[in-house]
Amino acid sequence: MLQADGIHLYYGASHILRGASVAAEPGKVTCLLGRNGVGKTSMLRGITGHVPVRRGTVMWEDADITKLPAHLRARRGIAYVPQGREIFPRLTVAENLQTGLTAVGRTARRLRDEVFDLFPVLKDMLNRRGGDLSGGQQQQLAIGRALVTQPRLLVLDEPTEGIQPSIIKDIERVIRLLANRGDMAILLVEQYYEFARDLADTVAVLDRGSVVLSGAIEDLSESDVRSHLTV
Repeated sequence: MLQADGIHLYYGASHILRGASVAAEPGKVTCLLGRNGVGKTSMLRGITGHVPVRRGTVMWEDADITKLPAHLRARRGIAYVPQGREIFPRLTVAENLQTGLTAVGRTARRLRDEVFDLFPVLKDMLNRRGGDLSGGQQQQLAIGRALVTQPRLLVLDEPTEGIQPSIIKDIERVIRLLANRGDMAILLVEQYYEFARDLADTVAVLDRGSVVLSGAIEDLSESDVRSHLTV
């Protein structure tokens, strides 16, 4: 289980997160919601070790990982799909997937068929360059690259951004399938209430760097949640 408690995070003198807390359990999808600029991506980057946490703790599988660098968190089973996908446009699909394996031990460095079962299009495009794929295909590639590490925590930053509706449904299906296996916790950032409503088990709503609402999606008022999503 992931438990990030009382997280304070700064960029220079800017106080971005102000005591924010979020949890993610195996077998469940937790969604961070909020307007642009409220600290959602910063929370994910603090959890995955890409920016330092000034105060607070990040606990993963009963261990304090607050001070661990990102690559050691990856070794502990945490995979991150950043906003904007950040694939390598000049590498082929196969080469992009192989880059994900650098995060795991040598004994696990082979591509597993599961990735291609989840995203068949990747198998059909192994020799195509990542930059030649559509936005939706690139997002599938970015998620596939994370999954080759066989994570126990999958962290996704706005996986639906700029994606056509048909592929959004494919991504939603894959996320739910992964959660239903029961051995993976999934934490994602989203701006759209409908996606969270249909997919998430629990939500945490951020506003001005603090969590202002949290709980099971069915226990929260839709109007209260939406009030923190509109400008």
